[in-house]
Order: sequence, then C-alpha cells, then structure tokens
Amino acid sequence: MGDLNLVTLAVIVVNVLVSFKGFSDKAFFNKFKFNVADIKSGSKFQIATSGFLHVDTGHLFVNMLTLYFFANVVIYAMGAPAFLIIYVGSLLLGNLLSYYFHKDDLNYTAVGASGAVMGILYSAILLQPDMTLGLFFVIPIPAYVFGIGYLFYTIYGMKRRSDNIGHDAHFGGATGGYFLTMMLAPWVFESHLLMVILLAIPIVILFLLQRTGYI
Repeated sequence: MGDLNLVTLAVIVVNVLVSFKGFSDKAFFNKFKFNVADIKSGSKFQIATSGFLHVDTGHLFVNMLTLYFFANVVIYAMGAPAFLIIYVGSLLLGNLLSYYFHKDDLNYTAVGASGAVMGILYSAILLQPDMTLGLFFVIPIPAYVFGIGYLFYTIYGMKRRSDNIGHDAHFGGATGGYFLTMMLAPWVFESHLLMVILLAIPIVILFLLQRTGYI
C-alpha cells in the first residue's frame, strides 16, 4: 500500500475506460462480456475481455479499490512484470474455471475483474502472510486466515449456486495468484512454507470434491 504505482494506475484506467464504455453502449457490453453460448460459438476473446467490464460503478469501485490496496505488495516484492503476469494469468484462469463449471449452461454470463483482483490479493497474502486485513474494513484479521476462510466460502458458494456472485472466477483467480506467485517467487517456499501448505488446503479440497462429483 502507499503511492499509486504507474502500472497499477494503468490497469485501473483500462478497467475504468472499458467499463464506462460498457455502461453506455449495450452492444459493446454484450459483445465482450463472458457468455458461454458466444464462447462456444467462437468468441474465445470474451474469456479475457469480460475481465475489464463491470456491472455498475459500485462493482468497478470495489474491485479497483481492492486492487489499489494490494497491488504494491506484489509490485514491490516481485516487480511490475510479475504483477502483470499474475493479474492477467489470474483473470484468465478464473474465467476458464467458470467456463469449465458452466460450459453446459448456455445462458450463463459474467463480467468483472474479480478473478484478476483475487489473484493479486492471494499473491499478496502469500508474500506477506503476517499482514492484517480489515474484515468489512473494521475487524482486524490475519491475512492467511482470511485467505483460507474465503476460499472455503467460495467452495460453498460454488456448491449452492444461489446468488449472482462469480464464485468460480474468484476461486480460479485466487488459485492463479497462488501458483503463479510460487512459480515467479520460489523463495516463498523457504520463507513461508507453512502458509504455502495452509493456502493449498482449500484448493486440494475443491479438486477432490470435483473429482467425486460433489461440485
């Protein structure tokens, strides 16, 4: 946290410009949002472009505010190129996981940078697991506790499918941030091995639930 890095600013600006274009241009929004039917018909670009669209200004604000809070942790620890790799990789993995779970639902649509932002958030947690987050911006909670708890909540949401939250993209994005950080900064194995193991538990559980047909 601290000063707004130029790379973070660039990502936020792109999100704002694309999102506001989508707010005012329904045809643009529909062309570039995540739509299972369109993707199956050949519009594979939606897997990437939908990550820069948002439903409304509130949705956009929350995602960009979260990105602002945690981007510098990743940038200062790993550099701007690694930050961009994690951001884009998490976006793609989040939407690919959504496609995997919803590929038979031709009416499924989604937008938002949540997968990418969750990837940055989980990268930051892995890099600085001792930092404290503010639950509901008020209640202090260790970062790793939040990370593990949120992934379990996401698994629950994926199982129930009773709301409009893209739990699949959140989980995929967080997983992307987790694995990409370990690939780009292998020193975390030595520095934060316990956290690496603990944060892997929900990922393993999701894999087992999926393999056994519970999700």
